[in-house]
Amino acid sequence: MLARTRLVLATLVVAALVVSTANGAALTDGLKQGTPDLKSAGALAFGPEGILFIGDSQGGALFAVATGDTKQASAAGDLKVEGVKEKIAGLLGVKADDILINDLAVNPASSKAYLSVSRGKGPDALPVIIRADRSGKVEEFALKNVPFAKASLPDSAKNAGNKQQEAITHIAYVDGRVFVAGLSNEQFDSRLRAIPFPFTDVAKGTTVEFYHGSHGKLETNSPVRTFAPYKIKNQDYLLAAYTCTPLVKVPVADLKPGERIKGATIAELGNRNRPISMIVYQKDGKDYVLMTNSARGVMKIQTEGADQVEPITKRIPDKAGLKYETIESLKGALQLDRLDKNHALVLIQRGSGAVNLETIALP
Repeated sequence: MLARTRLVLATLVVAALVVSTANGAALTDGLKQGTPDLKSAGALAFGPEGILFIGDSQGGALFAVATGDTKQASAAGDLKVEGVKEKIAGLLGVKADDILINDLAVNPASSKAYLSVSRGKGPDALPVIIRADRSGKVEEFALKNVPFAKASLPDSAKNAGNKQQEAITHIAYVDGRVFVAGLSNEQFDSRLRAIPFPFTDVAKGTTVEFYHGSHGKLETNSPVRTFAPYKIKNQDYLLAAYTCTPLVKVPVADLKPGERIKGATIAELGNRNRPISMIVYQKDGKDYVLMTNSARGVMKIQTEGADQVEPITKRIPDKAGLKYETIESLKGALQLDRLDKNHALVLIQRGSGAVNLETIALP
């Protein structure tokens, strides 16, 4: 009988995010009041006690900010904001074309949505954090005089020209560590890091090599675009999605500073495509990955067999490995994050051109 893989249950993650550390001290106690010197705001993730992690690719750093947003909203129901890009632009006093929404994260403590935004264009764009709630209210979360901590990432590609934005591509908090994906400045190798929180010294990342079926070769310089924690036979893995679109399983135990490891490619999901965001969820007793993409729509990927699928080690024409279906009703979805056990929040561009925040039932 096939051993069934199981996900890192969202309910357990949420429970972990609202408790203090084992010795009774709050994680926010280690943060210092001040103004974070962000040069950019990209990848977002939430940790315990309403702590928001912000990836700063331009500055080559990871920030932890205490939002103070730890009270669950009394109002239930969907979170929806129509024309959210225009509302943010109006709030910041610029045109909609002058802002870029980089990432979306839902605070499990309050169910509020947080968006990382660039105000302006190019290297002079200003980083802004926006949040929205179920009432439809959109406001700026001001990064001034807040409790925060900073971890500078050694060997990140923060000064790598057009690759600078890939210095930090995705982050996630899991069991006392912040996992960070991105490119290094050493031959632009793809790196994964596991950084303990509260922050101490940050070690060099782990170089991950994988076989790219559509390219027909081993690669190390393609960055992880998005990833999700997952358990396979009770062992911790990261399911990492790369451009074009290989899905690779990486053992967390192998993520040692300065090491070079090889991940197993368990699916090729279609070339000429860039993954954007992904979550893992359970439906009718089975586990699935839901992933947004630049060119191939929203994929619902079966995880059954992830423990036994033969790794891809030779060139393939387009698709192989784990199977998926495309969710046609979510055409135009850009970012997504888990809202609760049965729902996700998506940033989606509808046919009218409007960009909305919408709650969806997990398919």
